[in-house]
Amino acid sequence: MDNAPIIDKLLQLNRQNMVSFHVPGHKNGRIYNKFPYKNFKDILYKLDTTEIPGTDNLHNAREIIEKSQQKASEAFGSEETFFLVNGSTSGIYSMIMSATSPGDKILVDRNCHQAVINACILGDLVPIYVYPNMDEKRGIAMGILPDDVEKQLARHSGIGAVLLTYPNYHGVASNLKKIEEIVHKYDKILLIDEAHGAHLGLSEDLPPSALSCGVDAVVQSTHKTLLSFTQSSMLHIQGDRIDRDRLKFMLRIHQSSSPSYLLLVSLDFAVMVYRTEGRNLMESLFENIKNFKQRIKDIDGIDVMGEEMIGNKGVESIDITRMCIGLEGITGYELERRLRKDFNIQMELSNRYGVLGVTSIANVGEDFDKLLEGLSIISEETGVSRAKLSGNLPENFTFRKVEQIFTPREALYKNKRKILFRKSQGFISGEYIISYPPGVPLIIPGEKINAEVMLQVMDIIDNGGGILGLNDGNCKWIEIIT
Repeated sequence: MDNAPIIDKLLQLNRQNMVSFHVPGHKNGRIYNKFPYKNFKDILYKLDTTEIPGTDNLHNAREIIEKSQQKASEAFGSEETFFLVNGSTSGIYSMIMSATSPGDKILVDRNCHQAVINACILGDLVPIYVYPNMDEKRGIAMGILPDDVEKQLARHSGIGAVLLTYPNYHGVASNLKKIEEIVHKYDKILLIDEAHGAHLGLSEDLPPSALSCGVDAVVQSTHKTLLSFTQSSMLHIQGDRIDRDRLKFMLRIHQSSSPSYLLLVSLDFAVMVYRTEGRNLMESLFENIKNFKQRIKDIDGIDVMGEEMIGNKGVESIDITRMCIGLEGITGYELERRLRKDFNIQMELSNRYGVLGVTSIANVGEDFDKLLEGLSIISEETGVSRAKLSGNLPENFTFRKVEQIFTPREALYKNKRKILFRKSQGFISGEYIISYPPGVPLIIPGEKINAEVMLQVMDIIDNGGGILGLNDGNCKWIEIIT
């Protein structure tokens, strides 16, 4: 029999019993063993079905899917919830295009996910940017100031909606309640990409959920921080600012007409655990995190971002389930590689400063013990006398203001030619340049490439980081607008 390369590799990785500080939130399926609901996971492949009598229809839910969505709505505090089987991307497309019309401007944070800009291309929208504050030491985005949102709303007429990321990839939460008051004062629709905050409702010690702050529509990646399968998400609605019939139409456009019932099953399971055991599991996670942070203080040269950031740079609160860790004497890229190669620990992402760990209610104390051991050994190996990296770190240029010459949609249809990326300074990009993860564009089609962006991209490539968006996967060539 011929081999199956994807299956073979995934089975090999599964046998390694890797420690997961990355998404998805079910942590290699561990949570399904802890909650063996009617042993459904043992026959999961038999649940792969389609719309037949008794299975309902996602695009016209009236039976089992409707009941499950209603349970989700009650659990998360929405007026109506829609299951997504084409990822949060489909929800972002749908809520943006249901809240705007072609030609509208939309106010977005510059550290938004690429899906937001893709929605601007599909919906023929003009993005107007509000810029986050930056932590130059760690090279990551901090909060969005409410005053900056208001300044942009006052400055630009024709803004149809506002879309912000909350919290961001590193767990930083802006003052969303204040922003909500401002946006609604200007009679605009407030949309939230809460891809990294599906778990926020499980504890008052976490940032308040976007729904509790009064926003109009929220997309959550249930698979990232809760327990469903990758590509399964939810869209929550409240209030009367969103035309729900138009939203349902957009969901039919942007989602498959043959939705995966395996993804729907996983969403159903995630809602059940959220409603019944979610808060207890979150308390256990908090205890493990607090214990880990207390013990990690004994490691020489370690730095862990924490609640000391609250009140600075637009940070209203911090999601402590995110662990942003730096170690003097070693780049984050190398630290991530060492943890994986030598200790079988996979982190979520890295930059020059450090690594990011994404925890969830499926993590257990042993995971943190192994991470602590790995960091301790690596710290000892780098030596007591280290050259501090913090003073030599290039700033994170991701969110510096760049010149927009064309809208993303205009740029898509312009004539282009290829040139060497290292000679592209001053030209207008015809492609995305995206740091992945987290999937945030460094350059958007239609923007002028500057020296800072080039330095950052080359630094990421030289250190083994990931760049997407270019047709040339080796990042040697780039298409520029002629």
